[in-house]
Amino acid sequence: MTLLVHTFVRGRSGRPHLLDDPPDGSDMAGFESCRTDLWGSRRVRELGARFLPELASYDLYVEPEDVEEFLAECELLRPHAAALDAHCGYREGYVAERLANITAAARRAQDVGGGVLVW
Repeated sequence: MTLLVHTFVRGRSGRPHLLDDPPDGSDMAGFESCRTDLWGSRRVRELGARFLPELASYDLYVEPEDVEEFLAECELLRPHAAALDAHCGYREGYVAERLANITAAARRAQDVGGGVLVW
């Protein structure tokens, strides 16, 4: 299975409504195993991440009021992408590509006052 990233807005009922995916297929946040092997790993936690490690236990909903802090977390991890590739056994550039997709979704969320779902 694949871990996906989407932008959402909440409707009047409070339920999230997913916005259209980008046409280039940049909704990939990793393999399902990335929940624990990458985003939920001890190494990512040690780098200071608090949102992405939640994926080890459940789907991640970043609410609109937290998107800016979530973007900061993505930027915090970006300089460590190559080291995370090596640490987790992924090909070179894998983590940077996933972070770019997640960051792009978060920026789209900011533009519409929405949130980010990684699932």
